[in-house]
Amino acid sequence: MIEFINIGKQFGENKVLTDVSHVMQTGQCNLIIGTSGSGKTVLQKCLVGLFEPDRGEIFYDGLSFTEMNNQSRKELRQQIGMLFQGSALFDSLTVEQNVMFPLEMFSKMTIGERKIRVNEVLARVNLVDANNKFPSELSGGMKKRVGIARAIVLNPKYLFCDEPNSGLDPQTSLVIDKLIYDITKEFNITTVINTHDMNSVMEIGENILYMYQGKKEWTGNNEEIIFSKNERLNEFIFASKFLQDAKDMRMLEAKGIIADDRDMDEILKNGDKLTN
Repeated sequence: MIEFINIGKQFGENKVLTDVSHVMQTGQCNLIIGTSGSGKTVLQKCLVGLFEPDRGEIFYDGLSFTEMNNQSRKELRQQIGMLFQGSALFDSLTVEQNVMFPLEMFSKMTIGERKIRVNEVLARVNLVDANNKFPSELSGGMKKRVGIARAIVLNPKYLFCDEPNSGLDPQTSLVIDKLIYDITKEFNITTVINTHDMNSVMEIGENILYMYQGKKEWTGNNEEIIFSKNERLNEFIFASKFLQDAKDMRMLEAKGIIADDRDMDEILKNGDKLTN
């Protein structure tokens, strides 16, 4: 569990975060969403210590990250996995070498033990026999899976993902979402995801924090978001007419107005106006 209380951050006169408080739950996919400039990236960087908040407190399973000295933070960071937006693989290293990098930096494993561990995590992300490939030989989805393998190779308690579906097609994005979700459940990780992807929000958004102009605007899950009356949230999530219609259909279905596809066809044929 990661808890942050009244986090504030500003750069010069620009207030980026104002009194943001929330709890990221263990064993769940915790999403931070919002438009560009809403403060979600700065918040995530504060959580991992890349930025120091000007005020507020951050706790990792009850331990104050804010008050930790450098050595304690270094030890905690070894329990944190990071999936970067562009995967951030080393082009000159093979898949095996990329995934092994954290083990070489932070573990005392023998080379044989490292290879076994690398093969374990590559198998977990469905990349068996990809050890000797270079990043240039991989598709975008494969690169993301290598990034995930590297992020979990040290058995982290916390996993941070920055726009994990950036640059991927919708089908591959669903595969990556499911993989992150399954790993979160399997290893009981506290997973924190920054995303613009509305498919991710609706598919794996168990605990969602919506940011607006540096403040916490709304929290809930992917079921509650359908029925939210928050106008700013609805404008952000359901910006297109297609998504708005999908939301309306889902609400009618939840209320029992639509029982099956024939009911939906009848509504569309008659041009009935969908309402909340």
